[in-house]
Amino acid sequence: MSAWTDRRLIDLLGIAAPVLQAPMAGATTPAMAIGAARGGGLGSLACAQYTPDQARAAVAEFRAAVDAPLNLNFFAHTPPAADPVRKLAWRARLAPYYVEAGLDPAPPPPAGGRAPFDEAFCALVEDLRPEVVSFHFGLPETALLDRVKATGAKIVSSATTVAEAVWLEAHGVDAVIAMGAEAGGHRATFLPGHGEAIDNRLDSASQPGLFALLPQVVAAVAVPVIAAGGIAEARGVAAARALGAAGVQVGTAYLFTPEAKIPPAHRAALDEARDDNTMITDVFTGRPARGVANRLMREVGPIGGAVVPPFPLAGGALTPLRQDGTNADFTNLWAGQSARLAPRGLNAEDLTRLLADA
Repeated sequence: MSAWTDRRLIDLLGIAAPVLQAPMAGATTPAMAIGAARGGGLGSLACAQYTPDQARAAVAEFRAAVDAPLNLNFFAHTPPAADPVRKLAWRARLAPYYVEAGLDPAPPPPAGGRAPFDEAFCALVEDLRPEVVSFHFGLPETALLDRVKATGAKIVSSATTVAEAVWLEAHGVDAVIAMGAEAGGHRATFLPGHGEAIDNRLDSASQPGLFALLPQVVAAVAVPVIAAGGIAEARGVAAARALGAAGVQVGTAYLFTPEAKIPPAHRAALDEARDDNTMITDVFTGRPARGVANRLMREVGPIGGAVVPPFPLAGGALTPLRQDGTNADFTNLWAGQSARLAPRGLNAEDLTRLLADA
């Protein structure tokens, strides 16, 4: 750890190594967070696809296994208004795939979505008192954020532009994650980049890569900056440190660990991931996210535009087509651009130690 002369993040979060295991909704498990913590980094639990009771159980499992700081991550999006016309248009666009799979497209599909941070989750944080609370898609409303701060938790959120980083610092975060376009999963974008509303086509096309974004964010804010996106092994960690990062957040590399909970199609796609076969797409959830390219992304997207329901409503209609994650054509295969560089055969603890020693 002698290479990390900037110890602000280490001291702020009370960790031995400034390595954050990314909270990946649906893929992160308590076992992964436990391993990251045992490796000296910050373990994270993604709560966007948990109920409060599920989150409580996951935290209890973590606390029983290790005495270390814990990050609870939440989405801070505003649920969209109902749009039955767009919902029907999406079902009609997917109907040929249903017929091809021998499914009836007429019945209403399962509800899909990811829960935003709300009163129930805020009460959970007040009860469980995690050391760190992080947010994706900005920050929750001021009253809820103030209650989280009152617990003593350190607040972290992600920025995809300098403007977002400056906004986050002005609204009281303790550290900013600079998220480059290379990152797998959902873009953290929350401020309009073009006009009055976020446009998935324009904003995903204009998002800077990490090593262009990172030094500009470091220069623009006083809080510690965490680098995320395309960091999968030691060279990426060293490069982030050289550009002023006080720590790194790593996601895709942890998907190769045995603690990751991903469906068979996703695991197979990660083994085939290359530098040039991931795309940013909105067809799975309604928000841009990077994953290994598949049939749905090519034929309906990558950016589906007006036919795709707003986040997080698009996913429900795809559930029957995924076939429990065995059909790669319709399963979101989130991965960053450096997946091929990720170490293989390591558990979460050993991976964290490897990254920490970079």
